[in-house]
Parts: sequence; C-alpha cells; structure tokens
Amino acid sequence: MNNQHAELFRRHKLNPILSATDWPYPVNSIFNPGATLLPDGTTLLLCRVEDRRGHSHLTVARSDNGMDNWRIESRPTLLANPENFPEELWGIEDPRITYVPELSKFAVVYTAFSRDGPGVSLALTADFHSFERYGVIMSPEDKDAALLPRRIDGQWALIHRPVSAPRAHMWISFSPDLRHWGNHKLMLEARRGAWWDANKIGLSPPPIETPRGWLVIYHGVRQTAAGSIYRLGLALFALEAPERCIRRGDEWIFGPQEVYEQRGDVDNVVFPCGHTIAADGDTINIYYGAADTSIAMATGSLRAILDWLECNGEEPAETING
Repeated sequence: MNNQHAELFRRHKLNPILSATDWPYPVNSIFNPGATLLPDGTTLLLCRVEDRRGHSHLTVARSDNGMDNWRIESRPTLLANPENFPEELWGIEDPRITYVPELSKFAVVYTAFSRDGPGVSLALTADFHSFERYGVIMSPEDKDAALLPRRIDGQWALIHRPVSAPRAHMWISFSPDLRHWGNHKLMLEARRGAWWDANKIGLSPPPIETPRGWLVIYHGVRQTAAGSIYRLGLALFALEAPERCIRRGDEWIFGPQEVYEQRGDVDNVVFPCGHTIAADGDTINIYYGAADTSIAMATGSLRAILDWLECNGEEPAETING
C-alpha cells in the first residue's frame, strides 16, 4: 500500500538557510526573497528584511552554490524612498526578479506599502547596485506581481493580484512601455468553499517558460479556526496567450510541515518569491519565506512537476466552456 503523496520539492537539509542571526546589521526577520542566477553562476537573493518598526527593505545575499556560504551586503541594497516615491511610505516588500533579454536588465517587481495599502512597483537594474525606479505600476490594493521575460504579441505582460473583498484572484495586464498598463484579464480565479485555495490566491515565483506552456507556482490561503495556512499549487498557461489556463492542479503540492514553517512571526506559511533553474534546464530551486521569519530552500525537477500536472491536473471549466 502506498499512501504517500508525491514529493515534488525536497527541502534542503540545512533549512532554514538564512535567518536574522546571519545578518550583518540588526533586523527582526528575513524572508520572501526574489532570486536569480548571475552570468557567472552565482545565486543572488534579494531578501525582504523587516526591522523592528515593522517596515521592510531589500538586501542582496550571494552564494556560489545557492545553498550556503552566503555573502550578505553590509547595508540595505534597496530602501524605501518615500520622499520621491510616497507610495513606499511603510516599506518595500516581496520582490520578484525576471531577467529580460531584450533590455539586458533584471526587472524587479515589488510591493510598495503605501498609506492606502500595498501597490505594485517596478525597478530595472543591470547590477543590483543602481536601480531605475518606475514607481507604482498597479495602484493599491494589489501585490504578488512579476513581469514575463518577453513580450507577448508586442506587449509586456505583468501577472498581479488585485483585491476585491472578500476574494482575490490572479490577473494579467499588458503594456507597450512598462509604464502604461491596460487590457486587464482575469488569469486564474480563487476557488470557493472548502478548497485549499478558496477565496484568495496569488503568484509565488515568476512564471517559467517551458515547451508545454508557462508554468506557474501559486499560493493559496485557507482560512481555518486556527488561522491562515499558505500552501502552493500548480497551473499551466498558454505560451502566446498567457491569460488562458490550460491545466490546473486540484491538490496543493507544498505546505508548511517543518517547525520553522509552522512557527514564527506568521505561523503556517511557505511563500516563495524566487527560483533558479540549473544548467541542466530541469533542476529548480525555490527560495521561500518560512513563517515570515526565515528563508528556506527546496529542490525539484521541472520535468517531474510538469508530468505531475499532466496526470493530476485538469483543464479549467471556464476553458472547457469556451
């Protein structure tokens, strides 16, 4: 008898790989990092760092193998700048990094915490030292956003998660210039009822382009009598029409089960904002915030993930019905 669920991601044995005790200056917590591979193979994490005011900024950490011996910048890499960008009044959070070949730059999409709630902001950088800030590109309340690495039919595409209480779904919007956004389309709807992803979902790391479609790892939030549980699920979208979901898994595939994921500033949270893909084109590392307190890593196979989704997912009803 086999009563075990498929293990699509394996936690690193040294988890959590980064925490506040590793930081070179006083902080409260480290979590929800964006991630990318640099040309020399170095793994770069752009970590959300929260201070004791409750405000966040972003700091770079680098590792040759993406697992240990992290070199952390001695001071913040990107601070909130409310004088010039008032939408950053209460900090900047949850970066997602996309390398954009057309621009030869990294696009960093992050949450700006304004007096009216979270909005989506964009900055471009070539070196993670200097940043060209675009400011808010999606007004509050909106978050969980990332840029696709290439244009779709001549337009840039941004996945994001606006909120219309009491539900929150994933949307995609398009722009000719990264500044003016429109043609907003519902991309993935939160389910209803007792589902693990009922009522509130959002993008986790940036989407991954595969021959089968855009692979999206997303989070779902289940409300229970004991509080929220953040887990991860999978969906696949058409390459040239990324608003069209062609496969969605019914079950969550990764959730809080270790002590460092179940206990922290916010219990029962796994929240990846970044991933890297190895030179073999198959091995994927996801870097996730654990209980809004530390950073952990898990490793999987893109091939196995896509195969699981093919066997365990289904075409959404809205696609079947036209």
